[in-house]
Amino acid sequence: MHLGTASFAEPSDRAIIAAMIAPPMELGAALNDKGVYQLLNSGGAEAGYVFETEPMAPLPGFSGAAINVLVVLDLNGQFLDAKLIDHNEPIFVSGLGEAPFHKFFEQYRGHSISDSLVVGSPYGSGSDSSALVYLDGVTKATASVRIAHESILAATLQVAREKMGGIAASAPAFPNVEYTENLNWDDLINQGLVTRKTVTNQQIDAEFKGTIWSDDDPEATANPDAPYLDLWLIDIGPPSIARAVLSDDSFDDLQRFLQISGDDEPILVIETARHGLVSEDFVRNTAPDWISAEQGGFPIALRDSDLFVELSDDLPVALQDGAVLILRTDRRLGFDPTTEWTLKVQAVREHGMFHPEIGSVTLNVPHVTDARFFIRPEVVKPAAPWVGAIRGRANDLILLTLFSIAVLLLLGLRLNRLAGQRYFTQIRLGILGFVTVFIGWWGQGQLSIVTPLASLRAALDGGSFAFLLYDPFSLVIWAVTIIGFILWGRALFCGWLCPFGALQEFTSQIGRWMHLPQIEPSETWDKRLKWLKYIILAGLVAIVLVAPDHMDKAAEVEPFKTAITTFFIREWYYVAYAIFWLVLSMVLFKGFCRYVCPLGALMAIGGLLRGRNWIERRAECGSPCQLCKVKCDYGAIAKSGKIQYSECFGCLECVTIHDDPKKCVPLIISDRRETRGVAAK
Repeated sequence: MHLGTASFAEPSDRAIIAAMIAPPMELGAALNDKGVYQLLNSGGAEAGYVFETEPMAPLPGFSGAAINVLVVLDLNGQFLDAKLIDHNEPIFVSGLGEAPFHKFFEQYRGHSISDSLVVGSPYGSGSDSSALVYLDGVTKATASVRIAHESILAATLQVAREKMGGIAASAPAFPNVEYTENLNWDDLINQGLVTRKTVTNQQIDAEFKGTIWSDDDPEATANPDAPYLDLWLIDIGPPSIARAVLSDDSFDDLQRFLQISGDDEPILVIETARHGLVSEDFVRNTAPDWISAEQGGFPIALRDSDLFVELSDDLPVALQDGAVLILRTDRRLGFDPTTEWTLKVQAVREHGMFHPEIGSVTLNVPHVTDARFFIRPEVVKPAAPWVGAIRGRANDLILLTLFSIAVLLLLGLRLNRLAGQRYFTQIRLGILGFVTVFIGWWGQGQLSIVTPLASLRAALDGGSFAFLLYDPFSLVIWAVTIIGFILWGRALFCGWLCPFGALQEFTSQIGRWMHLPQIEPSETWDKRLKWLKYIILAGLVAIVLVAPDHMDKAAEVEPFKTAITTFFIREWYYVAYAIFWLVLSMVLFKGFCRYVCPLGALMAIGGLLRGRNWIERRAECGSPCQLCKVKCDYGAIAKSGKIQYSECFGCLECVTIHDDPKKCVPLIISDRRETRGVAAK
């Protein structure tokens, strides 16, 4: 495993790739410097392409590293295999284990790059959903597999464009069989639906001038103005055009052929001069040896349809006496009849008697057919990954948003009303229970130091922050947390929205109900220990900068993945570590949060955005009254009575005391004075 960056990586060693190809296939020659190889079959013939995703599409995951996948495609753009090479996704490295991640990639086999592949499951009942092909994600790791999926698509389409002859990545246009138009031969000519290419002997001589074949065609010398090539080209896929040029029997034969072949586009070629269409060695139902085609710089595979052709009596006699072929090409391989393409005809000459040297020149015949004869199915484009992620968790996001708004409104700006409630403790524990179960275990919304560290890595490498959008649930919590920074400092998240913090508070309550003796460090040691979390945070930042390969292990200082993400289903030592902090909290109130948590340190720094002192104090707070300081389990109140907001978790205990005339010493003294004054009067 390695922690990559957003920059383009070097391809893996050839031996590593070769070992991952399943027999009888084997790795062929390298095709470029980005790690694209030929795939060879058992006979040594080219059967497809092999490549990695990271060198071409290094999309950073949640660790900041790209997920590198080996992709094997056949020549038609079908996935033969997809295998995980390496990654650094925290949830798989030492959380769920790598088996679910490997299994995810098995789903690509048999699908084509022309399929609209998306990660997730159908939502809604719209007609467009049926055109999408859904790949099952991995529970608790959907964001990571979405990033891997986008990497595969991005790299695969690059290979398709550069190496695979223009294989279509979208639905091609095909003849509209319901469209009818009464056409005759003259209409076809006048509307440009027929392309004619004529070349004289003199013109073909000029093409060979200056070569050893310049004098090897006596006919061209004897009759320079006579036609060498007189070729007519017609796309007869549209029924209206086919009816205008074919006899009734040939038209019916063609329609039956097209019903069987399905995706073939038939091209009619007629040649009336002496060149002809094929050589004497031509075999029916194979690719013509003198004719080829290209479109958009990519070759078009042509093949004889092996149909007997009888032309309509309405065509000129010269055409009916010419050489006729119906060629076919597969629209799925990128051919678009409504976009100009070029038929290429080879003019061949031989020089010498016993071992003749063959020379040729290419004659280009551009052609396009009007789009009115075709229909193009609406291409169903999968929603942007972040949109799909939102849709996939729409109900959870709605509930989370409503809960977040409710908490913000409930806490209010001064918190006095909430803290003064008779059942405040029950309300608080109810909120923390919801946070643990819904936000933590169900929603997987436990924020982690891994996310800001990955963002730091992406910023340093000039990479993308798109990985944040793949987990919209956590993104909402981050947004609410940042709002909390301004209003309350770190208190909102650390005291009210952190699932692991809530678990510690529950275990602390259990410890008190059991009347366990409580451990409280001295004031001196409390101050010293509170610096530990900042030291840990600085150490993690240093590891990201200096030794990123070790980041996934270093981040295990947080027990969040064990206790929340995987619900304690991990290796025993991780479970023991998480349970240690929960048990310790029974006697040392939220010890991990107060002294060790690097995310808490970051939250404390973020809390510097706080624009106000939201906890009211009196002149008597601290001197002579020390009650709030004594009661503060977090040690967030100084002797002077001042609130240390960098350590305040917003438990509201001090607010409860401050506003209670039966608990607040200054209020009690003031009330007694007033009572004595009234009595004296």
